[in-house]
Amino acid sequence: MKRFYTKHRDKIWYLLVGLWNTLFGYLVFVALYFLLAKKINYMILVVISNILAITNAYIGYKIFVFRTRGNYLKEYLRFYVIYGGAIALNLILLPVLVEFFAVTPIVGQGIVMIVIVVGTYFGHKHFSFRVSKRNLNI
Repeated sequence: MKRFYTKHRDKIWYLLVGLWNTLFGYLVFVALYFLLAKKINYMILVVISNILAITNAYIGYKIFVFRTRGNYLKEYLRFYVIYGGAIALNLILLPVLVEFFAVTPIVGQGIVMIVIVVGTYFGHKHFSFRVSKRNLNI
């Protein structure tokens, strides 16, 4: 078991932090939706909830998953590049689910978030938090 954990530590922690962040982002969206949906379009609420969830995710991934040191601004900006793509995907998929498949925005956002958690792992591992060989020779 210890060998399995050692080999897959980053994936296990990514899933745990991803689950937390998915729950966090989803609950923020649901709260915003129930509080503001009569005044603000659900697509704007998606953007607001994503900004809050991205910051929450960055902290969790940096501390618990990839455990990098320093490079806060560089990593945070790279993190936003990956999540920028995720937000774009969200802004495309959610209206498709809502408008064409008659899924409620709350259910649709839950579906989209599952896709995003899985897809962003590779972007963060290989771009946001990549450690260059130069940094390994400390």
